[in-house]
Amino acid sequence: MSGREHVVKVIGVGAEFKKSESGKLLLRIKITAEVDGVKSDYIIAYSKRSRDNVTVGYAYAKADAPGGREADAERLAAMIKALTGVKPRIRRMENGKIVIECGSEHLESFKRYAELADAIEKWLEEMS
Repeated sequence: MSGREHVVKVIGVGAEFKKSESGKLLLRIKITAEVDGVKSDYIIAYSKRSRDNVTVGYAYAKADAPGGREADAERLAAMIKALTGVKPRIRRMENGKIVIECGSEHLESFKRYAELADAIEKWLEEMS
């Protein structure tokens, strides 16, 4: 990411289901990782987009993380790329928030991990 390598150490992963405010079933992938010596808990929330039924996951960089949002976004994106082999999209919003966007290719790669595979399959079946 940004032309440099990152050291990523995954400490734990898990998945859970949660209903959104609009009633959609979300898949929340929780990852605890240490990236470049900074330990953090990350959550990627997956849903199906209503207008086109596309699978999309979002994670938000934290303003209170060491180095601020930009540094947290870079660490989060590096961790996702290390786990999936696919670089996520980084979107900078007008309000200052930074959103990391993952697609179905990331979700398919997350299925390689035993701790996530069953939950991802169950969620995909529920959403089809």
